[in-house]
Amino acid sequence: MSQKIYCIAMFKAKAGKNNELFEVLQALEPNSQREDGCIQYLVTRHIKNDFAEGSSFPIVFNEIWRDKVAFEAHCQRKEIVDFFETHCVAENGLVEDYNVCVYSDQPEDYDAPQL
Repeated sequence: MSQKIYCIAMFKAKAGKNNELFEVLQALEPNSQREDGCIQYLVTRHIKNDFAEGSSFPIVFNEIWRDKVAFEAHCQRKEIVDFFETHCVAENGLVEDYNVCVYSDQPEDYDAPQL
């Protein structure tokens, strides 16, 4: 069964900072894409479409990692920690709000013992 981790990291920039935040996030791509266990690491921006009318954060990272170990190693890299401290936690950062979630492609309790 797959051990892949799917991460959706969503960001809302402070007023007037959308393009600047997008560029900062794009700068994280090259090093992250070279990490062991990175399958996909791509920053995207929300666009309007008549067939997808849901609400969303304006900027979203779409990530796929080989496994939990690879994802957690990525999260602890200095470049990633510094981004969150500088732009998400600090008062003068570019981010107004953010939400990072991880997902599995396995059903719940897929590896539980059969009774």
